[in-house]
Amino acid sequence: MTSRTGASPDSERRDISDAAGVVVLGACATWSLVTAAVHGGRPEGVLLAVLAVAAGYAAGRICGALLPVAAPGTLALAGLGLAVAAPHTLPGPRTATPPGHLGAVAALLVLATGAACCAAWAARPRPLRLALGSLAVVITVAAAVLGPFAGFVLCTAVLLCSLAAGHVPRRGVGLAGQGLIAALLTGTVWAVAEGRLPTGSADALEGQVGGHRVGLWRDALLLSRRDPVTGVGPGRFGELSPTAAQSLPAEARPHSAPLQQAAEQGVVGMVLLAAVFCWMLYALWRTPRPTFVALTAGAALTGVAALATVGNVLSFTTVTAGAGLLAGLATARPFVHETPDTAPPRARLQSEQR
Repeated sequence: MTSRTGASPDSERRDISDAAGVVVLGACATWSLVTAAVHGGRPEGVLLAVLAVAAGYAAGRICGALLPVAAPGTLALAGLGLAVAAPHTLPGPRTATPPGHLGAVAALLVLATGAACCAAWAARPRPLRLALGSLAVVITVAAAVLGPFAGFVLCTAVLLCSLAAGHVPRRGVGLAGQGLIAALLTGTVWAVAEGRLPTGSADALEGQVGGHRVGLWRDALLLSRRDPVTGVGPGRFGELSPTAAQSLPAEARPHSAPLQQAAEQGVVGMVLLAAVFCWMLYALWRTPRPTFVALTAGAALTGVAALATVGNVLSFTTVTAGAGLLAGLATARPFVHETPDTAPPRARLQSEQR
């Protein structure tokens, strides 16, 4: 069925999600330039992150349309390879990977797990599907060795979410739940910085993330109150935070993307960051790909959002580009035939067995 203009409703919905992405990413770049002009900040980091997400998303849409199985499978292998090579390619002493880099390694492994699961669901031959599923398990096991324990937990969560995706009646419910999880994590970090949690819970969380990082969060909160609308300027947190002065230059960040946006670009910047995540979930909701793929990609992106809430993983171009690439792969329209979710269960089962 087509509309009066001749375009299908599915095409119109995809046009809306694409237009929303252009508006949101453009607003992020523009606002960073505005706040930098007001306070003399350095917007290059934000502009690079926006460019990485946009380029990754565009590349994912193209590769996902041409190679719906090979492209996410390659992304999974590339993510695993980058995570394995991270201690040798990232700056820092050879004997240990800096904490911020450990978070980036965990984010890469979460994205790789999601990509492997998406490739497994897109594969039609059963042996290939089992091989790609086994790759996701291997990446999850590698997360327990290469990254922090949080990376292993999130990779396991992505794997379990992918397995349970077939039992979710509507993808909108699952994606809304993933958005709620990200919002709750952001609220928890904000409450820790505010000192609003009960003493026992606050001490337990501070013991997990470290007192130094909590001090960075509190400095970011104080800076956000200095100018709630425009912040202190992008890239200026390290200059104005007393706690950051005790860190290495590469680690002089709030280690929380929402708090960094609030401190450096005000409440508008924080809202724009949330809008980027909501846009990705909306694009996954409107994607013509099966619900298995949409929810798996959403789980991986939510895992990266969780790591960004308590770390500086979005400061790494490989992570932002990888997140955009996975979102593009999961929202692409493959040129090959793919059984839609609206098909009868028997037809879908017969199609998968061919």
